Amino acid sequence: MFSRGNKRNVPVSNVTHISELISKNGMEEEVESFVKKSVHDIKFAVIIKPAIISLIALIISFFIDLSSVPFFGDVSINIGKYLFPNWKPTPSPVVPFTFWWLPILVYALFLFLAWLAYNKLKIEIVRTPASETIDRIITSYTSVVDSISTALPLIGAAILLISIRLGEAIFVGLSVPFEIKSLIILALGKLFEPVLDQLSVEFQNIVNHVKDFKERYYSKLQIDSSNNILNKLTPAESHKSIEISETSIENLNRFNSLLERTAKLSVVLNSNLGLINQLYEKMNTTTDLSNEKMEQLRSLANSITQATDSLKDEKTIIGLKHLEAIVNKK
Repeated sequence: MFSRGNKRNVPVSNVTHISELISKNGMEEEVESFVKKSVHDIKFAVIIKPAIISLIALIISFFIDLSSVPFFGDVSINIGKYLFPNWKPTPSPVVPFTFWWLPILVYALFLFLAWLAYNKLKIEIVRTPASETIDRIITSYTSVVDSISTALPLIGAAILLISIRLGEAIFVGLSVPFEIKSLIILALGKLFEPVLDQLSVEFQNIVNHVKDFKERYYSKLQIDSSNNILNKLTPAESHKSIEISETSIENLNRFNSLLERTAKLSVVLNSNLGLINQLYEKMNTTTDLSNEKMEQLRSLANSITQATDSLKDEKTIIGLKHLEAIVNKK
């Protein structure tokens, strides 16, 4: 079925027609309809609850500043006077640069990245409802948020070290205020990660429902297949009373052995159907089939071949002949 000597990767163009192996039946149509409806029902407003903590941190950032901020004025000095009534601030000729807007700007960028992730998930989940799709998208956007929030404090630390040599004006007026806001942004980035996690959970619920539905479908398919086999092996005449004798008891034992073989074969077939479905989903999420995936396909082909060969087993054929003798006996 698959050549073992062929070790090269198989381009996607050679396997794009694999969907033809799985018929477009009612199950596929129902899954597609469910995914589209569920994705449409997920609104971007689901990020509100997980974003509350980061919003509170953003508000607190207005009260941690060396310079004057809108509406609140010199917040740090006012807080110092409130905590220590006898304290008098030391006059300084250096006016710190205002960076109160920096956390707001970066937080708006975080929200924009979350919106991009939300729209990307809506498109990709409809196309390929798989956990790997969600993990790939959420991981990529989480990495961007984490990179931005981590890079700014490092840049601020570099500026801080340089400004020590440049004098007090640069050190107090620029480097220290920037480093303060950069550390606040680092905290905002860490507190913003639950927003992306919430998006992942919402779309993962859809994937889980699809997976459960397919498992129930294949279980029902396996049961129906077993029932069809039993119906073909047990005609209407078998419902007639059979005279009990040593021969009939022996035939019944053989019949029971044959049923056990049929049940085991049904389990193998059901397992192979599930493996085929998993491989089909993974093929839709990858650009190339690696050597490892080709080995998995070969393993699946060998399993199916073994299941088919079991039908040719001599004992199974003998059991079927005895079973035929039983059901034909009047």
